[in-house]
Amino acid sequence: MSLDRQALSVYVHNMFENEYHKLGPQGIADLLARGRQWKLGETLRAGGSIIFPHAGLKECGHQIAAVVQACLDSGADRVLAVGVLHALTDELQDARVRVANGADVTKEKYWGIQGPALSLSKGPGLAGHENWQTEFSMMNFMLLWDEERKERGGKAPELIVRYPYLAGGKPEILPGIGELQAIAKDAVVVSTADAFHHGIGYGDPPGEALYPEQGGLALARKRIDEGLELLRRGDYWGYNQHCVSAKSDARDAGQVVRYLLGPLEGRILDLTYSDTTDMYNTPPPTWVAAALIEQRRVG
Repeated sequence: MSLDRQALSVYVHNMFENEYHKLGPQGIADLLARGRQWKLGETLRAGGSIIFPHAGLKECGHQIAAVVQACLDSGADRVLAVGVLHALTDELQDARVRVANGADVTKEKYWGIQGPALSLSKGPGLAGHENWQTEFSMMNFMLLWDEERKERGGKAPELIVRYPYLAGGKPEILPGIGELQAIAKDAVVVSTADAFHHGIGYGDPPGEALYPEQGGLALARKRIDEGLELLRRGDYWGYNQHCVSAKSDARDAGQVVRYLLGPLEGRILDLTYSDTTDMYNTPPPTWVAAALIEQRRVG
């Protein structure tokens, strides 16, 4: 059965909003408190980066909080947050498949970087594409960003959000990459990734689908580490294809951050999961790994 991508988008937006309201002020405060167990501001000050998930807020909100806090602790005046632009239409998905199969990425309509213009007076967005306006990968980050800012008070850094699409192993020619290079010169850089999706809802055969606690998380850790090593080496096309097989949604964000910052040594600081059985209306196991990943500058 084909995936109704528009219905999936609506489901996820509603899920995120419902989770936020269900947690309430105390639940959000607890997530922010849990995030403070990591002190990652120095990683960003030293030119590294941090990857956070965008799965369920209840399961991984503490990981997202840690990155929000690192951004604010870094002392930077600007934060560049690189989001995932999910293929929420058949047209976007078809383009993603073509590029993974070796098609000329420069011929693709949506090739480039999307996001809000730096000044709203300049128009609704970049490159004339508006797919980013229904994207959900940065929703929980921005919710916790606002909550942490309110708690701290004072002036916050400028937050710039960008959504690359179809890096295709060649982030250096991605339309809009020059703007990101200019921004990154005086900004700290973070990104989001759900770097491993697994189970029946994601196309794994029932006989091969693992529950998280029964080998699934161990497999997730192995596959995520493989992707981090490919990025460290700068093997962009290898990483692109790794994301296909690992069912990682970070093929574009990962390549772009590596290109902007250079070699980075990645390590998983925390790994959990979010059950997505209901989201795909399939039998269990169907789940997504949620990893907090520190990337330190090499050399």
